[in-house]
Amino acid sequence: MNRTMGVEEEFLLVGADGHPVAKASEALESSEPAAGPSRAHGAGTGALEQEFMEEQIETATHPRRELDDLAAEIRAGRARAQAAADRVGAQVAALATSPLPFEGTTVARLRYLEARAKFGLTAREQLTSGCHVHVAVTDDTEGVAVLDRIGPWLSVLLALSVNSPFWQGEDSGFASYRSQVWARWPTSGPARAFGTPAAYQEAVDGLVATGTILDRNMVYFDARLSSKYPTVEVRIADVCLEADTATLLGALARGLVETAAREAADGREAPDLRTELLRTASWRAGRSGLADDLLSPLTWRPAPAHDVVGQLVAHVREALRDAGDLDAVTDLLGALWSTGGGAARQRAWHAEAGGDLRRVVERAVAATHR
Repeated sequence: MNRTMGVEEEFLLVGADGHPVAKASEALESSEPAAGPSRAHGAGTGALEQEFMEEQIETATHPRRELDDLAAEIRAGRARAQAAADRVGAQVAALATSPLPFEGTTVARLRYLEARAKFGLTAREQLTSGCHVHVAVTDDTEGVAVLDRIGPWLSVLLALSVNSPFWQGEDSGFASYRSQVWARWPTSGPARAFGTPAAYQEAVDGLVATGTILDRNMVYFDARLSSKYPTVEVRIADVCLEADTATLLGALARGLVETAAREAADGREAPDLRTELLRTASWRAGRSGLADDLLSPLTWRPAPAHDVVGQLVAHVREALRDAGDLDAVTDLLGALWSTGGGAARQRAWHAEAGGDLRRVVERAVAATHR
């Protein structure tokens, strides 16, 4: 039986002029709760939620076993978010950073205000939108075994999702500048291998005990055990410009988790996770996405992005085939290669519009709901 998977997406709320607008609380007050399956054994309730900033809104699918069902709910969540935004005269944009200048407005919750006070500019500039994929695991033992094995491949997921080339009105020089902004948090990025749930929990407790972060929920590893659900949560990706790319990430993340779980069950040793290489691979993926070489997890040497993505698919091929996802992943990857992905499209729109970033936001809003 297929593992369940769920996708959480964070979106910008933008006004008619393309700038982010601080209307999330107002929009959510007027929105209706989603109906659907139980949240048990997977991610999400289907409801709209607030994020750290008033200029953001978040969706979360129910746990799904079939990729078609996940794809449909990702689209439905985007439509539900737009319906809420409509009530306050805003639009929803699947942009991982705002192309236009902004001043973020922290949601007036005690925890968020504490973070803003404690982390200064890092918190005040944290208007970034990600895509998180939850994949069900049987227990923490399997979850840690998965975390210890999927790290080398996470940078490839970032490369597929890159969707934030602009920052405060300028081209950042990165395909995912969100990943650079997110890296400012003290617990962000790759983690070492843990071996056992006890070692994982000891590491998390140790980070909290430093007094640097507010609580366990601020352990922002690229992939972690969820504190809410019996899942591994893969957190490395930008929010994807189109729903199809988010669906692709869901399929590949589930393939990675299933492949890792099978390796652990077969007694295969976890790889030697060198965090300096993992971090460098993610930095490089965030810089160029699919437009230049990536670091191959097989050699830790540069290789064409197309080849490295092919290595990922080969790595999870058996799991994709058994889940019935292989053909869909092949088609979704083909479509992504044909457009170059979110960052490439934003830059192309920018050039076509003669440098008018408002047009980039306008076209991104349209692409969000395709």
